[in-house]
Amino acid sequence: MSLPPFHLAFPVDDLAAVRAFWGGVLGCGWGAAAPSGSIFHFHGHQLGAHLAPAAVGGPAAEAANAGDGHKVPVPHFGLVLDMAQWRALADRLTAHGLAFAIAPHQRLRGEPGEQATMFFRDPAGNAVEIKAFADLGQLFATG
Repeated sequence: MSLPPFHLAFPVDDLAAVRAFWGGVLGCGWGAAAPSGSIFHFHGHQLGAHLAPAAVGGPAAEAANAGDGHKVPVPHFGLVLDMAQWRALADRLTAHGLAFAIAPHQRLRGEPGEQATMFFRDPAGNAVEIKAFADLGQLFATG
């Protein structure tokens, strides 16, 4: 499956902390960097962290929906990795002592759309979900 890369821009309030997180903890390569933001290589996609302290936080940052007994952060963005990449990233984040919003786990076992998922927040509070499917053909499965 060949997909075009996406671009996502999001607000941050501390570029040094965000650069350390996305570059160091997550291991994303860097693109352009300026006093007002940074571009990160996120598994072939382009993330733009823009310094905009007034846009960070607030009620929307704490919004959540119930799902599988968890409070799923809304809004959030993320990636679908293969299972080996997902496990490696979960291990990397755990080794870094990351506080997960929703710890790595399997959901929908034996059902359409069975997947592994984890949620965490970057230093600016942006919620990120990383998931994987044993069968990528189940990506858009319905129950």
